[in-house]
Amino acid sequence: MLEHIQNNDFVNIITGRRSVRLYDENIPIPKEELQAIIQEASLAPSSANIQPWRVIVVHSPEGKNKLRPLVQFNTQQNDTSAAMLIIIGDTQSELYVEEIYNTAVEQGKMPSDVRDKQVTQIMSMFPHIPRDLKIEIAKIDASLFAMQLMLVARAHGYDTNPMAGFERDKVVSTFDLDDERYVPVMILSIGKAKEAGHESVRLPGERITYWR
Repeated sequence: MLEHIQNNDFVNIITGRRSVRLYDENIPIPKEELQAIIQEASLAPSSANIQPWRVIVVHSPEGKNKLRPLVQFNTQQNDTSAAMLIIIGDTQSELYVEEIYNTAVEQGKMPSDVRDKQVTQIMSMFPHIPRDLKIEIAKIDASLFAMQLMLVARAHGYDTNPMAGFERDKVVSTFDLDDERYVPVMILSIGKAKEAGHESVRLPGERITYWR
């Protein structure tokens, strides 16, 4: 992890991030490096560390042709990016709880008695949570992952664009996944910018803060 990092300047990473819509088609991202970016983004926090984010990496011409009609307002990103990353939330992420917590014990990051207590608590509650609440949890956690991925991508020297404009009711099943289990969160295009994204304005902090 972190072996492909080109930029370790945190201030530059967060102040220089732009939403890029046109990429250099001649600069691919090696599969190994893109997998590393996803792995590094997975350091993001999640509820009970159940990590409900999943990623469909659309990088082949065939995959992009399937995605293109589902992103009609974002076809330029689809056509020029190194990949389109469909971020989805897993509403059955509790299936991975024992694997996650057992690995934590094996790596010496958690005592076994703590694992036993936490796994018992999670499994006594999470499978019985209403689906709409599971969806909300998955979307919140997957959004944290997506934001971290955009920053990690910049550290690797790449650019991104988060997109909500796509056919949410079709995108999961189009790529042969269970749309009852997996819910779409957003799509991130990723690649090397051919045209720099525009700098944008943010409301002042005092305009968005309520002190009580």
